[in-house]
Amino acid sequence: MSKVEKTDVERTRPPPVKVLSGQLRAAGNWGTADSGAGCVIRLGRGRSLPVSLVWMQGTVLEVQQDRDTVLLMDETGTFVVQGVNNIPKGKPCLSQGKYVMVMGIIQAVSPEPVIRAVKMADLSELAALHRRMWKLEVDDLQQVLA
Repeated sequence: MSKVEKTDVERTRPPPVKVLSGQLRAAGNWGTADSGAGCVIRLGRGRSLPVSLVWMQGTVLEVQQDRDTVLLMDETGTFVVQGVNNIPKGKPCLSQGKYVMVMGIIQAVSPEPVIRAVKMADLSELAALHRRMWKLEVDDLQQVLA
């Protein structure tokens, strides 16, 4: 087996940051669109947080396996996840109506956030709990990191 070479961006990438799609939509880019360098989200009171690897949760609205994408919706809007066909154990997540988490690298923030998936998991079994807690988890982590 050969080792996969990591880019400089991947070697220095911090852990994933929990975000809402609306925060990405309002974010400012810091790198080129296809570099995976990320963006800066604004947290209010003059605080901001650079992010490139994100953890997001949402409900599957549409699956386009031929295009290797899925459209998700969280409480602040929709976002696209690419590369879903290559995620180990990701197939069970690819059904309309499922509540899932996705960890991935930001590819674009505007006009709609686009994430390249690294990991996906089905959270549907406890979806009501996950939905209620998600915004609180996002706010809590961002306060600690900013």
